[in-house]
Amino acid sequence: MLHPVLEADTGAIGETAEYWLRWMDDRRFPWVIIVPKEPDIREWHELSHEAQHSLLDMVNRCSRQLQMLTGAEKMNIGALGNMVPQLHVHVIGRSSDDPCWPGPVWGQGTRQPWGEEQPPWLAALRDRFSQRCA
Repeated sequence: MLHPVLEADTGAIGETAEYWLRWMDDRRFPWVIIVPKEPDIREWHELSHEAQHSLLDMVNRCSRQLQMLTGAEKMNIGALGNMVPQLHVHVIGRSSDDPCWPGPVWGQGTRQPWGEEQPPWLAALRDRFSQRCA
């Protein structure tokens, strides 16, 4: 089950047997969140060796695709879990002209939801993952 905060702050990209793929509803950054479906996992090291490598592969795939689609200069990857205990990995596209550069995105400024719009890169990302996730 997806944690309620992740459910509220993100939208669905798609899912695989192992992961929910979500996008952060904040127009300031291209931002994907990968959530393993294993129940009661809080930390990466709690995953089996195989699951750790599978998650790393998914992080790399999301990072490459998001950077390709958005032209981000730098990709930030993090699994903090201080506010949401369910293991989830953030993949965030950063650019030198973003409002938090060069600092971290967490705790900086105010989230700017997309409202009725969706990120311009979302449809292409969904398409790329649906072809591989089916």
